[in-house]
Amino acid sequence: MPQELVLALDAMGGDHAPAMVVRGANIARVRHPNVRFLLFGDEHTIAPLLRRYSKLARVAEIRHTTEVIGANDKPSLAIRKGRQSSMRLALDAVDAGQAHGVVSAGNTGALMVLARLVLKTLPGIDRPAMGTIFPTQRGESVILDLGANLECSARELVQFAVMGEVFARTVLGVTRPSVGLLNVGSEELKGGETLRQAATLLRESGLSINFHGFIEGDDIAAGTVDVITTDGFTGNVALKTAEGTARLYTEFLRTAFKRSLLARVAYLLARPALKKLRERVDPRAYNGAMFLGLNGVTVKSHGGTDHKGFANALDVAIDMLNQGVNPKIIEELSSLGLQGLQESRRAAL
Repeated sequence: MPQELVLALDAMGGDHAPAMVVRGANIARVRHPNVRFLLFGDEHTIAPLLRRYSKLARVAEIRHTTEVIGANDKPSLAIRKGRQSSMRLALDAVDAGQAHGVVSAGNTGALMVLARLVLKTLPGIDRPAMGTIFPTQRGESVILDLGANLECSARELVQFAVMGEVFARTVLGVTRPSVGLLNVGSEELKGGETLRQAATLLRESGLSINFHGFIEGDDIAAGTVDVITTDGFTGNVALKTAEGTARLYTEFLRTAFKRSLLARVAYLLARPALKKLRERVDPRAYNGAMFLGLNGVTVKSHGGTDHKGFANALDVAIDMLNQGVNPKIIEELSSLGLQGLQESRRAAL
C-alpha cells in the first residue's frame, strides 16, 4: 500500500452535509496523518467550513460541483443525470486512480449502482455485497449482505462468505474467523436448496475457512460466529430489527428511570454503567457499511449520522486500504476456483 492514502468524499451526501463531512474529516486527519482528502461538492458552501480547520485545509482539496443526488432519487435517475454529481465524481476519482477509496453518506441505492457501474467488481466476484460490523456478546462480527442483493445464488453466498472472512481476519484481527450461514435452524436439512448448496460448497471448497455451518437469528447477537452470511433481504430485515429493538429498550430504560423519585436516584447511581453501555452500543461507533467486492474501496455512511459517525466511516475505509482487503479477496477466490467471467480494468487498490 502507498504511504499516503487519498480518500474521495461525497461532501454533499447525508442529512447534515457538508458540515458533518468536513468535521468528520478533521477527526480522521488527527487519527490518520498520512491521509489526504478530495472533497466533492459546492465550493461556495464547503470552503467557509474548511477555513475553520487550517490543518485539515492543508491536506484537503475541494473539487467543485453543484449537482447532488438526492436521498429519494431513483438509482436509474442517478445513472442518467448524475454524471456531474458529487457522488459520481468521487467515484470517478477512484476509477481514475486519483483516490484510493470513496466514502459517502448519500443515497444508498444510487451509490451501489454507480459504484458497480464505475468501479466494476473484483475478479471472481459476481455481485458486490454490503457488510457492516455488528456488536455482539463476544465482541464484534461482520454481517453481509445487508440489502444490495435481495436474492442470491449459492455461488454468490460463498463469495460473500469469503469476503467476510477476509475482512474479519484483516480488519477485525480475528486469527481464524468462523463463518456461518443465516438460516431458520442449525440442522443440516433446514432451509432452502440454495442455502444447502452454499453450505456444501463451503465445506468442500478446500479453503482454510472455518465454516461453522448454519446459524439462527439469535446467534447474531450472541456472537456465535465472526462472519454472518445471508442474502440481502434477510440481512436487511435482521439489521433493522436489531436497531429497532435497541431503540425500544433504550426508551424502556428512559421511561423506567422517570417513574418515581426512587427511580431517579437509582439512575444517578447507575449513570456510570449506563454511560459505558451507551458507548458500547452507540451506532456511530459502527457506522460505515462496506461495499465488498468492488474494484476500489467504497464505504457507505449512514445518512443521518453526525461528524463522529462519519469519522468512523472514514476509519473503516482507511483500515480496508491499509490491510489490503481487496487483493486478499482476489487471492482467496483464486484459490477457491470461483473466478468471475469479468476482468478488472485495473489493479485492485
